[in-house]
Amino acid sequence: MAAKKKSGIDPRYLDKEKAALKRSARKSVFFNKKELAAIDQYCKLFGVRSRSALIRQATMEHILQALDENHPKLF
Repeated sequence: MAAKKKSGIDPRYLDKEKAALKRSARKSVFFNKKELAAIDQYCKLFGVRSRSALIRQATMEHILQALDENHPKLF
């Protein structure tokens, strides 16, 4: 059995980072039949296995881009 390679990073730090990224808040989204069909077609076409990850990623990319473009200005 091969030995694990040590990364040099404190394991407690890694555990803390992992805990900070744990998803604990739930939100529900409703789609109509056409929207769901489009999502299903996209997933089938591009081999997406997790629709929830796809929707989460697309939503967060849009939100973060909008926040970046509309950051407060001092003057």
